[in-house]
Amino acid sequence: MKKLKLSLLSAAALSAPLVAGVPALAADPIPIGQLADYSGGTSDVGQPYGQGVADTIAWINANGGVNGRKIDSDFNEYGYQVPRALAAFKKWVGTNKVVAIQGWGTADTEALVAQVTKEQIPYFSASYSASLTDPVGKVNDKSERAAPFNFFYGPSYSDAARAMVQWAADDWKAKGKPGKPKWVHMGANHPFPNSPKAAAESYAKDLGFEVLDPITFALTPGDYTPQCLTLKQAGADYAYLGNTAGSNISVLKACKTAGVTAQFLGNVWGMDENSMKAAGEAASGVVFPVRTAVTWSGSAPGLATFKEISKVSDPSGTAYRPVHYLAAICTALYMKESMEWAEKNGGVSGVKIRDGMYQKPNWVPKGTEGVCVPSTWTPTDHRPTTTVDLYRAVVNGPTDAPVAELVKNGTIKLEKVKTVELPRKAELQGW
Repeated sequence: MKKLKLSLLSAAALSAPLVAGVPALAADPIPIGQLADYSGGTSDVGQPYGQGVADTIAWINANGGVNGRKIDSDFNEYGYQVPRALAAFKKWVGTNKVVAIQGWGTADTEALVAQVTKEQIPYFSASYSASLTDPVGKVNDKSERAAPFNFFYGPSYSDAARAMVQWAADDWKAKGKPGKPKWVHMGANHPFPNSPKAAAESYAKDLGFEVLDPITFALTPGDYTPQCLTLKQAGADYAYLGNTAGSNISVLKACKTAGVTAQFLGNVWGMDENSMKAAGEAASGVVFPVRTAVTWSGSAPGLATFKEISKVSDPSGTAYRPVHYLAAICTALYMKESMEWAEKNGGVSGVKIRDGMYQKPNWVPKGTEGVCVPSTWTPTDHRPTTTVDLYRAVVNGPTDAPVAELVKNGTIKLEKVKTVELPRKAELQGW
């Protein structure tokens, strides 16, 4: 198992330069854990997200830390394997005595909810499973559990899927097509792609869709021609891709070859600039949610902070960072500011970090203005937002060049198509 200690002194292990002239932080460091998938089934998006978290922590340490205390992060590349995540957690609570964790996948995050709650350790995941948004438990008959120490940044998988159902319904009406549109869920039989399935299908039925039988395909790339032929034969109009980009690319290419005309909708991990390059014109037209208010090539005051953080692992400042890297920075900086509040209000403990997340409504971390979307967490509702920004992937030609060049010359671009404001209903929380 690959394990790295991430701190100001060890950031070089993740290609991070030391920052000259920064005084050492004398106070005791703040121990946390970080899970990342750089080699498993979601590594295509796990790597940029994990790098974003790692760069942000190194940048925090190089710029005064948390009220003068550096963050000592134990980095664990767990290959998207739940047993390895459980082992890492056991070490973190037994040896490291961590006060917070930057987590990753849905299967491992959900598997750890009870232990995270028992140990009172805030768990900032890259899983946006709606089952993590009910801190009290049984807010409605579909909410599975209480998750009082689980947090994430961005709309839940379920709310994002509901927003795409709403967009699809509006799109169908705008095109003036007759009859009921057909909705189909596609993805692996796995906690991550399955997370929003019931919510999306229920909402689709409410809005007049015919919901087709799900089509299964693995989290890994492969030949998915049979699935595309099934999709074509079923006459699906809107197909939700529940996997990460790596396997979705295979589906998009196979379905383009098979002549599938369905409108594809990707989950938040299902498309990004890297996968647009990899899939080429097969990716053009995919609609998916983006968690930040701008992308790397956009314009916002807070982007200056993101560009400085990026230099931790790219001193030249020339790397193009995909949407997942930006979301990771927001996530890590929310944790940092909750730690700052905790340090001033009784000490940096798990309970105080949790309470720090409740202190401000419609909140963005300092220096991220115009990038991180205002978010609110409360003791009874861990949905940070129910506003969903939907973008369309546009590919205008060959994608052989580097991503930065493709974006600069307009060969690939992300265009915003709609902002969906979902109601913050208690009956939709937790599922």
